[in-house]
Amino acid sequence: MHESLSFPDQLRLIDDRSAAFRAAVAAAPSLEVRMPTHPERTLFDHVEHVGMGRRKTAAVVAAGPAEAAPEESVWRGGARAPREREALLAWWDESVEHLMTVLREAGPDRVCWTWWADSPSPQTSGEWARRQLHEIAVHASDIQLADGAPQPIPEEIALDGFDDCQFTLCATTVAWPHEPAVVEYHATEGRSWRLRLSDAGAQVTRFTPAAGEDAATVDASARGTASDLVLFFYDRRPLEALEYTGDRRVFDQLAAWDPSD
Repeated sequence: MHESLSFPDQLRLIDDRSAAFRAAVAAAPSLEVRMPTHPERTLFDHVEHVGMGRRKTAAVVAAGPAEAAPEESVWRGGARAPREREALLAWWDESVEHLMTVLREAGPDRVCWTWWADSPSPQTSGEWARRQLHEIAVHASDIQLADGAPQPIPEEIALDGFDDCQFTLCATTVAWPHEPAVVEYHATEGRSWRLRLSDAGAQVTRFTPAAGEDAATVDASARGTASDLVLFFYDRRPLEALEYTGDRRVFDQLAAWDPSD
């Protein structure tokens, strides 16, 4: 049975992953190191990018119902992050605390603009909190990798994170442009997801594999820890990091597919 994280748990875990992000930045040998997952960015660039993303989300949630995201001038304010490390860490703390304050004031049910209107995930402040948790978790992993000390995303976060990947980032009513396919993902921690791709879009269900289930109905499947599944979905791990079977082309097509095009 799937149990989603509660709103208080989301806020608690945003704090946890934000602290992990901060610790990795503080431990880095230089703010000029290149990010393995984003070679075009230095560590400083990455911190600024992620911090500005938290400020933008805070502005979206604060605005409530809207047809578009607030203008950049609302959340950027024309300023860049400071380049000195201690000042940059303080700026990061301020960015996260501002986001947390806005989320606490909004609660989980405020209707907001979102970019995932074609998915089954709600367009609410609670879903923004969920998105923030998993984005920060992945970005913290990016910096740990740059430091040479990568760690798995904690299980509680990763299980919810891959569920979010499927229901918010993948599920859509936009037609799948290739041959229909069924893909299954299995976390070694005991959860599974089935993705059906067709003219009706991408439809996701959670399921528990039954003994003797007909594997012939599945075109491709992948198994790994929840952390590795999340990092694979965000293109931080190759498919070869997972146990996979079936038609590899389906995974390549999924990686290249942008339903907004």
